[in-house]
Formats: sequence, C-alpha cells, structure tokens
Amino acid sequence: MEKTALEKSQYPIGKFMAPESYSAEYLTAKIEEIASFPERLKKEILHLTEEQLETPYRQDGWTIRQVIHHCADSHMNCFVRIKWALTEENPTIKFYYENLWAELHDNLTMPIQPTLSLLEGLHFRLTYLMKNLSEVDLEKSFIHPENSTEFKIKEIIGTYAWHGNHHLAHITTLKKQKGW
Repeated sequence: MEKTALEKSQYPIGKFMAPESYSAEYLTAKIEEIASFPERLKKEILHLTEEQLETPYRQDGWTIRQVIHHCADSHMNCFVRIKWALTEENPTIKFYYENLWAELHDNLTMPIQPTLSLLEGLHFRLTYLMKNLSEVDLEKSFIHPENSTEFKIKEIIGTYAWHGNHHLAHITTLKKQKGW
C-alpha cells in the first residue's frame, strides 16, 4: 500500500516493526543506536539557527526545538519505566500526554543545549543499564495503561532505538527539503 504524503512526513523511516526474535545481535545493535543517538542528533542540529529550530518538521507538526525536547521527555520516561519493570512485578506505568508536554513553555522556548547535555547523560545511563541486563531482566515487563498492553524490556530496547531514529529522520528530512 502506497504511503500518503502525511504518513511519509509523520513516519519518514516507517512505523516500528518488531523483529521476529529479539536475538542478542539485534539487542546489541539497538543498544548501540540508543548509545549513539545524542551524538548523531547533535551533529544534525549543531549549526541550526534559532529560526531553523522554530521550523516545524511538517505542516501542523512540532518544531525542531520541540522534537529535541520531546526526545529527552520520552527517553526519561523510558529510563524510569525500565527501572520500574526491573524492581516491581509487572507494574502499570504512568501515562503522560506527550503532545501537552510538547506545548509547555520549556519545550517551546528553552535553548536546546541543556537538553543535549541531558540526553548525553541519560543515554549513557540507559545504555549502561541495557548492556548489563540478564536474560531474565529482558523478559521483565510493565503494563501501559493506555490500552493495558504488556511490554517487555527487550521490546522497549527496539522501540526506543526506533524512536530516536524516527525523530532524527524528522530533522534530517526537513534539512534536506530546506537545503540546510
């Protein structure tokens, strides 16, 4: 089925596709993508002007500034969710309204440098934790309250590697379209 222009702009790398199996090789590759995300992001946005940071990646989409801050918001939630899954028996996590968070004053106006620094430290901790998970840990899970879906930690590793790449593609696609 052909993707619409809106779908292409919303999902430039496509929607997350779970692998048939979460092999050690797959997880190692995804953890490396998570580890490298802050540096790859910084490389793409380092020389953008304030005006460029205020540019939405698509019509009615978030600005690049909001996308950067959203990645920190989302990945902080990921870190906490993994910690809950490791320390509690299949906990129900706290849902957050990412669209409302994106509209808060800090996400709309704050400089990006503190968020880039936060992402560096956060991703170091995330990958340090992920690299040291046992087979038993990878099977631990939490419940997402939005639709009562259970997510295993091994699934979250793949999802968040995709999430970083997904938002990075929003930025790189816009840069290419604008010739930046």
